[in-house]
Amino acid sequence: MPMNRPTAAAALAAALCLLTAACGSSSGGKASDKTAEAAASKAGYPVTLDNCGQKETFKRAPGRVVVMNGASVAEVSTLLALGLGDRIVANQQTYGMSEVPGRAEAIKKLPTGNVKLNEAYDIPRETMLGLRPDLVLSVTTYGFDEKNGFATRDQLRQVGANSYVSPQGCDDDPSRMTIADSYRLLRDMGKVFNVGDKAEKLIAASEKNIAAVSERVRGEKKPKVMVLFSNMSMGSNDFSAVFAQGIVNDILAKAGGTNAFEDTARTTFADLSKEKVAATDVDALVVISYNDPDPAAYARKLLKEFPQWPAARNNTYVTVSDSMYLGPSNDLAVQKVARMLHPDAF
Repeated sequence: MPMNRPTAAAALAAALCLLTAACGSSSGGKASDKTAEAAASKAGYPVTLDNCGQKETFKRAPGRVVVMNGASVAEVSTLLALGLGDRIVANQQTYGMSEVPGRAEAIKKLPTGNVKLNEAYDIPRETMLGLRPDLVLSVTTYGFDEKNGFATRDQLRQVGANSYVSPQGCDDDPSRMTIADSYRLLRDMGKVFNVGDKAEKLIAASEKNIAAVSERVRGEKKPKVMVLFSNMSMGSNDFSAVFAQGIVNDILAKAGGTNAFEDTARTTFADLSKEKVAATDVDALVVISYNDPDPAAYARKLLKEFPQWPAARNNTYVTVSDSMYLGPSNDLAVQKVARMLHPDAF
């Protein structure tokens, strides 16, 4: 729906004044700037990233980060995993649960900026500029689209703020996403905040954990798995929140399984009729919770609805949340799914 939006000129000017501390200049400003630049240089700056065809140069580590919603927790979880929660001035991402102990609670404690979301369920342009960010994170380029009422990357640049679109978000095509994209997000944030060593340690630990699981299930028969959101509909059919492509397939492969509905769509999600679902042999269920407090109840409901499934006869299901998406914890999903599919291997 088109939105009536006032001109951003006044907000841009005001935000620029705030970012520069005052709408005038003071003596000694140039000297202090040179001192800051020298300190930043010693810390490994400037850092430049090529992000969706744009060069984003960081002269220092960001200190006022805004994390847009985008129906994701990848960005905020990555910052928390890197110990950067104190840099966040406004976070709009939350799922209410996590495979990582304490993460959901840590996200809840982050400042939200008291933001009133717009009709696109994210931070409006004028509100964004008023937050005085020096870095804005968005899952896709959607979060910087002026048509949606958001501040553009150029408008943010005018007030001294960098912007970043997460991997596979440039074309808004998560169907091609793999675990490697989670590592890329970690590496990019490691570079931006000069915590690259910590990012590499997290990546190495994840790779080691996944390799150990994959080795345990090597040579085992690969069950056919249905992966879907709990109690969610996205299309016209009964099952429109079933994953067909994307990072879940990479996770399943490393856990010793395969997606039962991979051939039904080239997009991330398949929109399936109840008849199609009933006619497919499903050996196991992976139910992803998105703010659903009881995804296990939904899994049991599905197994009862389709008693002909091998999954129903063997009561084979597992529930997950943030580890199944882009983010720093994919190794936990691989381990959890593998233990369900191949319990005798552990």
